Amino acid sequence: MTPPRTRFAPSPTGFLHLGSARTALLNWAFARRHGGRFVLRIEDTDRERSTAESEAAIYDGLEWLEIEWDEGPVRQSERTARYAAAIEELLAKGRAYRCTCTREALEERKQATIAAGSKWTYDGHCREAGHGPDCGPHTVRLRLPLEGKLAWDDLVYGASGQDAREIGDMIVRRADGGALYNLAVVVDDVDMAITHVIRGADHHSNTPLQIAIYQALDQDPPRFAHLPLIVGRDGKKLSKRRDPVSIQQFRDEGFLPQAMRNWLVRIGWSHGDQEIFSREEIATHFDLDAVHRASAQADPGKLAWLNQHYLRMLSATELETKLLPFLGRVAGRAVDPSPALSQLVLLLRDRSKTLAEMAQLARFLVVDEIVLDPKAAAKHLRPEVLPALAELHARLAAQEDWSAPALEATFEDVRARHGGLAMGKLAQPVRVAVTGGDASPPLFDTLVVLGQPRSVERLARVLSGATPA
Repeated sequence: MTPPRTRFAPSPTGFLHLGSARTALLNWAFARRHGGRFVLRIEDTDRERSTAESEAAIYDGLEWLEIEWDEGPVRQSERTARYAAAIEELLAKGRAYRCTCTREALEERKQATIAAGSKWTYDGHCREAGHGPDCGPHTVRLRLPLEGKLAWDDLVYGASGQDAREIGDMIVRRADGGALYNLAVVVDDVDMAITHVIRGADHHSNTPLQIAIYQALDQDPPRFAHLPLIVGRDGKKLSKRRDPVSIQQFRDEGFLPQAMRNWLVRIGWSHGDQEIFSREEIATHFDLDAVHRASAQADPGKLAWLNQHYLRMLSATELETKLLPFLGRVAGRAVDPSPALSQLVLLLRDRSKTLAEMAQLARFLVVDEIVLDPKAAAKHLRPEVLPALAELHARLAAQEDWSAPALEATFEDVRARHGGLAMGKLAQPVRVAVTGGDASPPLFDTLVVLGQPRSVERLARVLSGATPA
């Protein structure tokens, strides 16, 4: 196969969407698999909605996912002269024509057609009128065949197409002189020598018209592959009001790029029974013949599982470095590395699905004041355990060996002196006192990490009824 040229062509009108990121990843992977090139194009012809901030978000998201492009970015807003030239070429060859029909006239004829029980397509009113450039306000329409099918062999869906007469002569240039999306896309793909257009299935309906434009420009169409849309666990299309769909949101919630890439490539694609894919394995194994035709379900649980796997794969130093910004958020200040934090990170690695979750679990170490969880305090800080807690506090304050085994021995001795008190009845109140909640790594390791002075002080504050510090 000739080395392919693929492209990712987002519109900079918002954040980098989950589905767009998957499209970019699969275009990148296909190009890498076959030794090709991956082009980034910014489709910013919608000047009212396109923003520099949204364009920056696209670059930011792709860079975070480590999806590097070989060429670009090319902006459509800088290519208006090229689109104008292509339209003039179509007009000169008689493959497009000027249409002076007003919106009001079109709507009137459309409603009459529908009222008569027929489906509306443009009725060819100006098709043979021969309007010249001085005809006044006008659009330009592509002259589609009156018979035949605009067909292609989709690399995911197989035989696809639509009868030309069902489409009608579509507008390719607005009355203000601007080229429409389908014309611009085709001209871009021709000029960039794109061999494979890999995009979401929501573009499937655009393809027949685009094939007609290729033909009108005397160009061979690329191969098309339409990716089934991503749906939630309920089978419905992802909604930004209901589902997390921004790549930046996943990043800010503490997911790793390794996990996101792995998750995205597995949505609607498989390679045997393999679940874990490195970046290199994605580039080695991905191909279009294994993309499923059914709607692709995004399972947040699978992402959390993958993220926990990749968190475990990080070295302690890497994990601590990635955790620091998240700790800064929960602490309300910058947090520096420390031996205690290094210890805690290792304790939390198997207990955390995201960096944000890990930061919440580590919060007790990096704040000066903690707030007790009301439910945990009510459940565990019961009056009947206070005598044992008071004795434990005195013993811990005098403890010379602040190691986990020595602390465990002290707890065992105190609970034995209080009628064989269950370890949980003693340990959980201490956990609440020093961390604020009833979930943490093993308590004795937690106390070692927090240190003797802070542990003793927080337990004393609880015993005195004051807010623990």
